[in-house]
Formats: sequence, structure tokens, C-alpha cells
Amino acid sequence: MFENILDSIFNPLLDLGFFWAILIISFLITLFITVVYKFATDQDLMKKLKAEMKFLQKEMKLLKNNPKKAMAHQKKIMEKNMQYMKHSFKPTLYTFIPIIIIFGWLNSHMAFLPIQPNSEFEISTEFKQGTFGDISLEIIPELMFISSEKQTIDNNVATWKLKGETGEYQINILFDNRNYEKDLLITNENTYKKPEKIIKDSELEKIIIHNEKVRPLGNISLFGWKPGWLGTYILLSLVFSFSLRKLMNIS
Repeated sequence: MFENILDSIFNPLLDLGFFWAILIISFLITLFITVVYKFATDQDLMKKLKAEMKFLQKEMKLLKNNPKKAMAHQKKIMEKNMQYMKHSFKPTLYTFIPIIIIFGWLNSHMAFLPIQPNSEFEISTEFKQGTFGDISLEIIPELMFISSEKQTIDNNVATWKLKGETGEYQINILFDNRNYEKDLLITNENTYKKPEKIIKDSELEKIIIHNEKVRPLGNISLFGWKPGWLGTYILLSLVFSFSLRKLMNIS
């Protein structure tokens, strides 16, 4: 239900490009959180507590030679800070579930690029150290194999290259008389199946579909870091939050 609602709201934004989509979504989420925070908290009390803590902190600097009084001030600051945090937590009760739902949608639409129809892509498997042998891949319905369906494990990894038409597929990994399944989606739309599947209790540890990661900032690097959708969201939301709180005079 929520998926369809969010699709109708956010899918048009994806046509603008990932950066503009995450910028607009970051602003809307931050605006929502900020407005809820403003009206779900007693701003007069919050400002009073903040001012009192600031005053006590200034007084503490003058009490360096009086540890006993300094400790008493420290205790008062901690009490007021706990009171401040208690009131600050209240808006989270209203925003937590909607934000989690939206983040789930973003993670399934903006973390990776989809596997495009008739474009070459890779599926790989990772094994525990020292695993060797042959492994086979079957796809239902069939896809075009560019590499052989049967691979030999090399350095604990086996990789296949494939391509195919739009559709939903089932990956079957055949190894050591066991079958391991994973879903695959080939589409022009901005959606995909979870690229990785962790396997437990097996020499096979992971099945990976090599969807390319989305980099909303493109080739822009922040000290060697190229943020994905979540990193970009955090950076933008910090800017929006600071600006909106100043604009709305929120403590």
C-alpha cells in the first residue's frame, strides 16, 4: 500500500535525476520533521532550558578554583540537559514511522541503478576461504549467457556475465549438491531487487548481482568519499535543518 502511494509521489522526481530528486526529498523530509518538532515541543520551555544551561556553563568557567560548586553546576546542567532531551524526543514518536517507510522506498529506488534490458551485467558468488570446485548458474526463464554457465571457483569467487530482456527472473546457484535461489529484475524503471543475498551454513557466503551504485553527486569526491543516496541525504538535510530552524526560530 505504502509502496504505491510513495511511487505516485516520488517517481516523477526521479525523472529530474538522482541529485535533484534527493535534494527535493531531503528538503521535504527536513521540513516535515522541523514543523513537527516546532509544534510538538514547548518552545518557550526549550528556549528557557537552553538559556539556563548556557548561563550555568558560563558560571562554571568562573568556578575553576572551586571544584565543589563547579560539580554542583555540572549536576544542574546534566539535569536540565536530560529535561531538554526528554522534550526533544517527543516529536520522534510522530516522525519515526513515516521516515522509516520513506527511507525504505529510497533504498529500493535510489541506492543502485537497475539492470537495463539487453545490457551486459555480472552475477558473482563469494565463498569461504579455501573453497574450490565447480559451480553452475541457471536462470528461470532463460537469459543469454556471455560466459559459460559452469564456472570454476577462483580465489573464492565465481562470476558470470549475462544479458536479457525486461522481466523478473529466478537465479539458481548449483553448488555442492545444493540449490541457492535469488530474485533478479531487469527493467528500465528505477527499481531493482536487493543486489546481495547472504547465505548461512554453507561454503557459499554471498550471491551478488552487480548493480551499479547511484552517486547523486556524480564524480564529486569529498576527501575521497563519493556519497550514495543516504550520504547525500544526510549532507543536504543538515544544511536544510540548520536553515529551517533559524528561519522558524526553533530552539
